[in-house]
Amino acid sequence: MKKTSRSSHSSLNELNITPLLDLAFVLLVIFIITTPQLMNNLEMNLPSAQQPAPTNAPPKKPGQILINASGKIALNGQPYTLPELRPVLASMKAADPEIALVVKGARSVDYQYVISVLDLLQQLDLNKVGLATETTASE
Repeated sequence: MKKTSRSSHSSLNELNITPLLDLAFVLLVIFIITTPQLMNNLEMNLPSAQQPAPTNAPPKKPGQILINASGKIALNGQPYTLPELRPVLASMKAADPEIALVVKGARSVDYQYVISVLDLLQQLDLNKVGLATETTASE
């Protein structure tokens, strides 16, 4: 019977990590190569170097939609119901596709009225919309 020597067992105590390091470096290289390709799908509107043509027309004031505490809607001071507001806004958009609107709700208004107006603006594809806020005296 052949006896095993201790020297052959001692080499098993040390782990060869070279294949593990090779695998780690290969994975690192794969991630480095693929990461920039994943981030190239950003859409950006970069400014152009050309100056816009100067216009003598003053900037247009945005239209104001006011919603009072009882849910009544007024566009530029004229009272409307929500169904009456749709054709008026559609005609305003037809006249000026870049129309800007500001929506202001009273402090005590049920916010569902504001949501309904914002939903109407979204349906009409009016996307230059701002929400007016009030500052208190303590701010």
